[in-house]
Amino acid sequence: ASRRQREDLVLLAHVRSAFALSHETYGSPRMTHELREQGLGVGRRRTARLMRESGLKARQPRRFRRTTDSQHAFPVAPNRLDQDFTAAEPDEKWGADISYIWTREGWLYLAVVIDLYARRVVGWAAGDRLHKELALTALRRALVVRRPAAGLVHHSDRGSQYCSNEYQAELRSRGITISMSGKGNCYDNAMVETFFKTLKSEMVWRTVFYTRAEATEALARYIDGFYNPCRRHSALGFVSPVRFERRGTCSTALY
Repeated sequence: ASRRQREDLVLLAHVRSAFALSHETYGSPRMTHELREQGLGVGRRRTARLMRESGLKARQPRRFRRTTDSQHAFPVAPNRLDQDFTAAEPDEKWGADISYIWTREGWLYLAVVIDLYARRVVGWAAGDRLHKELALTALRRALVVRRPAAGLVHHSDRGSQYCSNEYQAELRSRGITISMSGKGNCYDNAMVETFFKTLKSEMVWRTVFYTRAEATEALARYIDGFYNPCRRHSALGFVSPVRFERRGTCSTALY
């Protein structure tokens, strides 16, 4: 074997290891950043070739199905976010939404609250019923963990869970500004829906869950054990949400 071929064998071993640790979700861009951080001088084309020749292909997303119930009499807040998903610091803007996961026991519903600054899931809850308590549990967990200052913008769709008197009262009691998507416009909450697409393509659609408890445990491993602390995000310069947040905190502290 030539020197190039021997180097390929070494790189391939690293690629296979990193691919397994990413739950078989990394394509060549994220894989290249992973290898470079390990001290390996490799380009994206070479990484893509090694992955292609070894049959290592990242999972592709499927269609997203909405679960919003906007047929209710609760008050609706204006769209103050207006599709501006940028944030200068943590706890400036949050996005919230609910999705679903199929198990052999029936549907499991997942409510999340995401900090738009670092795309970090700051609160989540899973349950067998699609009601306001599910969304409230995710919100309260986020509030306990983050303790945001007044002025935070909380954006969601017009679902009855988020328009309920209890949910809006919780937000107002913390000095949080309420924002809601326009009617029938899925792009107004695209940041959170993108997270659900990632979650389903990388974990949910690849697994058969026999019980809701089994699915909930898998969600905990994915969100708290992989997505937040480890998964490289292309919009964050290929670092994880936790790492991006820490970088921002350190940069702010310097000034």
